[in-house]
Amino acid sequence: MTGKRIHERHRAAAALLLLTSALTGASAQAETLQGALAKAYASNPTLTGARAGQRATDEGVPIQKAGGRPGLDVTGSYTESILKPTISFTSPQRTINAQATLNVPVYNGGAVRNGIKAANIRVEAGRASLRGTEASVFSQTVAAYMDVIRDSAIVALNRANVKVLEVNLQATNDRFEVGDLTRTDVAQSQSRLALAQSDLQRAQANLITSRENYIALVGEAPDNLEPPPQLPGLPADPDAAVRVALNDNPDIAAAKKLREARRYDVKAAKGAVMPTVSAFTQAGYTNYLHSLNSSAQDANGNIVEGPQINKQAAAGVQISIPLYQGGRPAAQVRQNQALESQAIEQEIEAERGVIAQTRAAYASWQASLQTIESSQKAVDAASLSLEGVRAENSVGSRTILDILNAEQESLIARVELVSARRNAYVAGFTLLAAMGHAEADDLGLASGALYDPVVNYDRVKGKWFDWDFDSAAQPVATRTVDTPAQNANVDAASAQQP
Repeated sequence: MTGKRIHERHRAAAALLLLTSALTGASAQAETLQGALAKAYASNPTLTGARAGQRATDEGVPIQKAGGRPGLDVTGSYTESILKPTISFTSPQRTINAQATLNVPVYNGGAVRNGIKAANIRVEAGRASLRGTEASVFSQTVAAYMDVIRDSAIVALNRANVKVLEVNLQATNDRFEVGDLTRTDVAQSQSRLALAQSDLQRAQANLITSRENYIALVGEAPDNLEPPPQLPGLPADPDAAVRVALNDNPDIAAAKKLREARRYDVKAAKGAVMPTVSAFTQAGYTNYLHSLNSSAQDANGNIVEGPQINKQAAAGVQISIPLYQGGRPAAQVRQNQALESQAIEQEIEAERGVIAQTRAAYASWQASLQTIESSQKAVDAASLSLEGVRAENSVGSRTILDILNAEQESLIARVELVSARRNAYVAGFTLLAAMGHAEADDLGLASGALYDPVVNYDRVKGKWFDWDFDSAAQPVATRTVDTPAQNANVDAASAQQP
């Protein structure tokens, strides 16, 4: 067999390998991006933990309301005299005492009223922060989803490249045996194959890392991930994106609410120097159990035992006017004023960060779109160049090194295209998140009823009973300890390019 025929045979085999690596098929059990987001929404511990934190914030409202509600105390005691005073002849031997006090706050300088307002505003700030947590978890999930697709495609491309270089090496050895090529050509093919195997191992490690990160976010191993849908509502220019973000970004909304809550904290602190008024009523009962030595004569001169039970009741109004408290109220007011100033600066900081994030995400998205276009052209040109170099090598006008270089350029172009598609989608979703349009309501998740923080707030805001506890806390997020360690196996479906 001539060297030319050997080369043609192996070139056909290499082309078949590349074609096979590019074929993809839909799986009946393929996972969609929307499905992955729904799983993360239901069981991601960052998100479920943020919801629990919001429920704790809700309790700030009934806690503040409790300061303006009546208080009822009942005390009781039993006393047994072990050693009676020697100079007391009427001291009782034993006593049962009970007392009840009802206190009703009437005016407390506005501390409770402003505290309730601050708590309600913190609830609103917490809801905005919860929206931001949703968007953050979704952004991470989208990135992990696209990382798995990208790295699966890169592994498939590198694996196909290794097989192609193995075919080339075999062809080079065959042609060397018949004297058509030199030992240098064989060494060049061996070197390039070893580098390709190293690149494959690195790509496989990256794929395993991406799959494990996906499990950490979604709670399940990735299974034949489908290409993601088109992103809706992307802006035409960065200025439009910033305008939307300033209105809808949850981080900015949370910062504004926290600043407003701090303003009411200052007002509540000022209530410490104001008079307080409360109404009260007290009732007492004492029983000496016939141990009180008090006696008297009746109208007939008989000695009778004195009363052994004492009852009393009182009601009134109490006013307290603070005159001097060691400077504590002023320090507390100044402290809250400083915290309000901090909240104002933090609002500006949040706004700055959102503007920068929005503009950067838009620029990254646009750059990735341009990279996709350029990479697609590079892939087409590299494929055509590779075929030409192979054809020219068959007639002796190109060397084996020329073929190896052409194959490397083709691989680099394909990997760049895969990465650019991933980067464009992640940047687009990050842009939507910065604009405040990447939350559960925006994505239409098929995960049943969405979590509504208002439901818990309405449940607890009016509670007043001291023994109205919730059930013991139970985990909501799923554990991943039972998921198997991931590998770098890539089938036709999971090797789809984004």
